[in-house]
Amino acid sequence: MTNSSSNKTNIPEAKSAMNRFKMEVANEIGVPLSDGYNGNLTSAQNGSVGGYMVKKMIEQQERQMAGK
Repeated sequence: MTNSSSNKTNIPEAKSAMNRFKMEVANEIGVPLSDGYNGNLTSAQNGSVGGYMVKKMIEQQERQMAGK
């Protein structure tokens, strides 16, 4: 098993799209996320962005699997 950073994308070409998605989600849920350092945010705020991203990705995959 390799030791990898949790913020790496599996597909490097998707990194900019994932960053845009993260900013979009943060904006939707009212988290003042900015490019670069976000040490002023709480772990709950940061976690809510990641959690909502996962929720939206699962919903999209379910729609795709359902043929919609």
